[in-house]
Amino acid sequence: MVALRLTMGGAFLGAGLGKFAFFAGEPFDASGYLMGAEGPVAGIYATMASNPAFMEFTNVVVPVTQVLIGLALITGAFVRLAALGGAMQMSMFYLGSWDVAGPLGFINSDFVYLVVFLAVAAFGAGRILGLDRYIEQLEVGGEALIDRYPKLRYLLG
Repeated sequence: MVALRLTMGGAFLGAGLGKFAFFAGEPFDASGYLMGAEGPVAGIYATMASNPAFMEFTNVVVPVTQVLIGLALITGAFVRLAALGGAMQMSMFYLGSWDVAGPLGFINSDFVYLVVFLAVAAFGAGRILGLDRYIEQLEVGGEALIDRYPKLRYLLG
């Protein structure tokens, strides 16, 4: 699980950093991807791409969240939250790159990443060689953070 967490963290960190103009040489623009989407969401994605305000938002949110997800997975902090965020992004990518040719055509790299993110979230991979183990034990009002706020178990791990 640690290897999967680190691999996915590195992949997302690299993908996010690669979208910043400093590294890419030009600003990130998701409109081409959205306009070229196929499958059940093609019309929705085309509508999103035609909305300038939405595109300004998307062009910032996608790379920033990819960097944050990558850093969280690498450090093992807020792993469940990060993995679920990664799974949500990968499900959007999967629906946009719809390719169902062949007997197992529904399985592409986006689908595999989605499943790996869900596995990382399910297994609480941040508690193993990660910061989540320490974050859960931080003292708040004389008791461990996770004991004081049990719902944080859904974000940490």
